[in-house]
Amino acid sequence: MSNSNQQGNLKQFLLAGACAGTAVDTALFPLDTIKTRLQSQHGFIASGGFRGIYSGLLTAVIGSAPASLFFVTYEATKRVLGATVDQGQYTPFIHMVAASCGETVACTVRVPTEVIKQRMQTKQFTKTSAAVSHVLRTEGILGMYRGFLSTVAREIPFTCIQFPLYEYFKRTYATMKGRPTEPIEAAFMGSFAGAIAAATTTPLDVCKTRIMLSNKNLNTKHYDGIISTMKRIAAEEGPRALFSGIGPRVMWISIGGSIFLGVYEKAVKTFVQLRVLDERF
Repeated sequence: MSNSNQQGNLKQFLLAGACAGTAVDTALFPLDTIKTRLQSQHGFIASGGFRGIYSGLLTAVIGSAPASLFFVTYEATKRVLGATVDQGQYTPFIHMVAASCGETVACTVRVPTEVIKQRMQTKQFTKTSAAVSHVLRTEGILGMYRGFLSTVAREIPFTCIQFPLYEYFKRTYATMKGRPTEPIEAAFMGSFAGAIAAATTTPLDVCKTRIMLSNKNLNTKHYDGIISTMKRIAAEEGPRALFSGIGPRVMWISIGGSIFLGVYEKAVKTFVQLRVLDERF
C-alpha cells in the first residue's frame, strides 16, 4: 500500500475515532457521573447524588481525543502484526496486542482528563480551571497522571476482552451472511462485547476511581496502588464494594459500545465512500 493511501486511512481512523468518542461521551455522561459517585469513598449522596450530573462534561468532550489515538494505534498495530503473523491461528492474539497498544497510547491523554472530570463529578470542584490549577499547585504535573497505572491495568484487560470478542462476532456474522457487517449490526456486537468486558473488569474500575479521587492534601482516605487498594476495599467494606456501580457501568459501556463502535464503523464507511467519489471526480 502506498504512503498516501496509508496516510489517508490513518486520517479516516483519526476522524472516525473522534466522531465516535465525542458522540458516546456526550450522550452517556450522566451515567458515567452516577457510576463515579457510587464508587466514591464518600458515598453516592455525599458526592452529589443526582444533582449536577453534567459536571465535568467539557473535560470529557475534550478528552474524546483518546478515541482517535486508540483507533489509529489499534488499526496500525493490527496491520503490522497481520503482515508478520499467521492471522488464522493468532487472530485473537493480534487483536489483544493491538488493542493493548491502542489503550496505552490513549491513556496518555485520557488519564489527565479523567482526573479532572471525576473530581468535578464528585463535587470537589465546580470549574475545570479551578480543578486543573489545584491539582498542578498541590500535586504537580504527576498529579494529572494519578491513577495512570491503575487505568492502564483496567483498560488492557477490558480491551483484551472486548475487542477480540467484537472482531470475532463481526467475522462470524459476516461469514454467516456472506457480506461485510453493516454499522448497525456492528453496533449491537459492540454493545454485547462491551457489556461482558465491563462486568468482568468492574473491580479494577472501582480501584481506579478511588486512586484518582484520592488526594494527599485533603482529609480523605489515601489510596495508592491497585493491589493494595483492592485489598483495602475488600477488608474495610467487603468484597461487594469492589462491584460498586456495576449496573451503571455495564449499562453505560453497553450503550456506549453500541454508539461508539456503530458510529466508528459508519464514519469509516462514509469516509471511504467519500474518498472513492473524490478519486473518481
